[in-house]
Amino acid sequence: MKEYVKNNIRLPAYSVLMSVYAGEKPEFLRESIESMLDQTYPADDFVLVCDGALTPELDEAVSYYEKKYDCFHPLRMEKNMGTGQCANAGIAACKHEYIVKMDSDDIALPQRCEMSLYAMAKHPEIDMLGAYIEEFDSDSGEFIAVKKTPLSHKKIKKYSRRRNPFNNQTLVYKKSKAQGCGGYPARTRCEDYEFVVRMLAAGARGRNIGRVLVKYRVTKGNYARRRNWANTKAFIEVRWRIFRSGYSHLSDFIIPCAMQLMIFVMPSSLTGKIYKRFLRN
Repeated sequence: MKEYVKNNIRLPAYSVLMSVYAGEKPEFLRESIESMLDQTYPADDFVLVCDGALTPELDEAVSYYEKKYDCFHPLRMEKNMGTGQCANAGIAACKHEYIVKMDSDDIALPQRCEMSLYAMAKHPEIDMLGAYIEEFDSDSGEFIAVKKTPLSHKKIKKYSRRRNPFNNQTLVYKKSKAQGCGGYPARTRCEDYEFVVRMLAAGARGRNIGRVLVKYRVTKGNYARRRNWANTKAFIEVRWRIFRSGYSHLSDFIIPCAMQLMIFVMPSSLTGKIYKRFLRN
C-alpha cells in the first residue's frame, strides 16, 4: 500500500471486511463494494466472506471484482455459517491490524476510511471507532434520518449497557483486540452488539466521529424484521447475557427489553414512527 500522510500523520494500512449471503441483491452488493474501492484512502486488502452458496448473479459480481482488483479476496464458506462466524473467519483472513467493517448493501462516503484511520492514527489509544449514519429510502433515495451515537469513551460505555453505542456499518477496530476478546459470538442476530460489549468489557477504548460517513439503506422489510419474534427474542437473550456477565444493571436489561416487546406487539403502522421518534436519539 502506498504511504498516505495527512497533517504529518501517517495513516496505518487497513483491511476491509464485508460478508454477503444468497439473499442480497447484486446491485446493492456492487454499489457497496464500489463505495469502498473508491475511497480517498483505498485499502490494499478487501476480504469478502461469502456465507454459503450464492446466487449466479451474486457469484458473477464477486468474480468480476476478484478478477479486476488484486486487493479483492473472496473467502467462500462451504455452508451458511451466520453473520457472527463469518465475521470471525473474515477477521482471521484480514492481513492488517486495522479492520474496516462494511455491510454489503450500504454505501460508504468517499472519505470514510481516510477520516476513520486518521482519527485512529492521531489517537492510538482508540481500539474501536464509529461514526454517524444517514438512513435513506432504498426505493426513492429520499433522506429518512441521521442515527447519531455517543462520541466519547465515557458516554459510549454508559450507552452500551442498554444499546449498541456504534453504528455497525461504520465500525473500525484493531484485529488483535477483536481476537483477544473472543471475537463475535456465533449468533445470527444482535451479534454486533454483543461483540462491542465484549470489546469494551475487555478494556477496549472507543470513540465515534460526529459526522455521517455511511449511508444506510432502509427497505420495506426493515421495520418488519425489527418487530418479528426471532429478532425480539435475540434482543432479549443478548441483553440477558450482558446483564448476567455483570456488565450492566437489572434496569439496563428490563427497560430496553420492555421497549422491544412494546414494538413487537404494536400495530406495524406505528413501528416506523416510534422507531424514528425515540430510537434515533
